[in-house]
Amino acid sequence: MIQGLKEMCNPQDPLYQLADMIPWDQVEIWFEDKYAVDGRPAKPVRLMVSLLLLKRLYNLGDETVVAEWVHNPYMQYFSGETEFQWELPCEPSDLVHFRNRIGEEGVKKILKLSIDLHGKDAQEAQVVIDTTVQEKNITFPTDVKLHRKIATECVQIAKAKGIPLRQTYTRTVKHLVYLQRGRNNIRTKKTALKAARRLKTISGRLLRELQRKLPPERLKGYEQKLAVFEKILSQERNTKNKIYSIHESHVYCVAKGKDHKKYEFGSKVSIARTKNSGIIVGALNVETNQYDGHTLPAALQQIEELRGTRPTVVITDQGYRGRKHYGETEVINARDLRRQKTAYGKRKVKKQLKQRSAIEPVIGYLKSGHRLSSNYLSGVSGDNINVMLAAAGYNFKRLLSKLKHFLLEFLSREFAGNTGLIAPEMDF
Repeated sequence: MIQGLKEMCNPQDPLYQLADMIPWDQVEIWFEDKYAVDGRPAKPVRLMVSLLLLKRLYNLGDETVVAEWVHNPYMQYFSGETEFQWELPCEPSDLVHFRNRIGEEGVKKILKLSIDLHGKDAQEAQVVIDTTVQEKNITFPTDVKLHRKIATECVQIAKAKGIPLRQTYTRTVKHLVYLQRGRNNIRTKKTALKAARRLKTISGRLLRELQRKLPPERLKGYEQKLAVFEKILSQERNTKNKIYSIHESHVYCVAKGKDHKKYEFGSKVSIARTKNSGIIVGALNVETNQYDGHTLPAALQQIEELRGTRPTVVITDQGYRGRKHYGETEVINARDLRRQKTAYGKRKVKKQLKQRSAIEPVIGYLKSGHRLSSNYLSGVSGDNINVMLAAAGYNFKRLLSKLKHFLLEFLSREFAGNTGLIAPEMDF
C-alpha cells in the first residue's frame, strides 16, 4: 500500500504540527490577486510562502532551500505536498520574483501571521525596543574602489552605445590600483597617494567625455547612474550624505560604538520584543540615519498595525533619551533610575529594566540565524523586506521550540507513568 507524506511523517514533529497550525487558506486569499487568471498556471501560493519561511527558519539561501526541500519530507509536507517529490519545487529565481510580487505589504502580512499564532503572549503591554544595523552585502567602500568602478562602467557604457573614447585607460587603471598595495608602507605611501589622485582624475575625464558625446536621446536610462558618478567624484571627507556604493546608493554609514567594528554600512533597523514572552512584535527599517529616539513613533505605529494594540510602556537603553511619552506610551530607560528619589520608585524602575538587556541576544539570533547580518536583497524595498522576514523567521522558530518543548513534556509524563521512573532529558 502506497503511503503519502501525511502517513509517512511523524505527526509529533514540530514542523509537521506547525504546518497544521498555519491558516493556509487565508494566506491563499491574501495573495490570489497577485496572479492573473489566464495563462500558464503559477506555482501554488502555499509553496512559495512556505519556501520563504523555511529559508528564514533554517538560515538557507534561495538555491540551498530548494535543494534541501527535495531531500526533506517534512519540508515538503509543510509546503502542502501530499506525495514525496523528487524534483526541485521551483527555480531559485522564482523566490526573487515572488518577493517582488507580494512586496512589503505582503511580507508585513506574513510577519503579522507569525505574531498572531502566539496568541495572548504577543499582547503584552510592555515591550523592549532597540536598534541595530543590517549591513548591506557590499564591499568595504574606499575612494579607490569607487573611482575604479566609475572608470570601468564609463568604458562599458561607451562600448554599449558605440561611442569612441580618446583612451580607455584599461591598463593604466589596473596599474594604479596595483600601486595601492604600498599605501601602508612609509616608503611607497607617497606613490600610492599620487596614484589614487590620478585614478580620480581619469574617472572624471572619462565621465565628462561620455556626457559630451552621449546625445540626449541616447542618454535616457543612464541619467541617475551618471548623477551618482558625479556625486562620488565631488564628495570629500566631511561631505554629508556620502555615497558608499554605486548600485546601492541609499546605503549610509552607521557608527554604533563597537570596538571590533567602528563603522557599518547598511541601514538602521528597530526591533521591538515583548518583555516577558520574547516575541518580536515590530521590525522596522529606518531609511535615513536618525537618532534612535526619533525612530520610536514609526516603530510604535508599526506595532499597533501588526498586533492591533499599542504598548503602554516601552523600555529602551540610553540611546533613546529625550521624550518620556509618545501619546499614551511611556518611555523608560536607565536614566529614570537616577531620577528616582525613593526606594520604592527605584525598585519599580529596576524591575521594569530587568529584561531590557534580553533584546541583545535576540538581535544576535536575528543576525546569526535568520539572515539579518548581511542583506542580499536590493534597494530600500529589499531592506524593508529582509528585516520583516528575519523577524517572522524568528517568531516561527520560537513557535517550533514551544511545540518541541510541549512534546518533550508529554513524552516525559508518558515515560514516567508507564515505568514509574523519571524520564531522562531528551534532545532531538
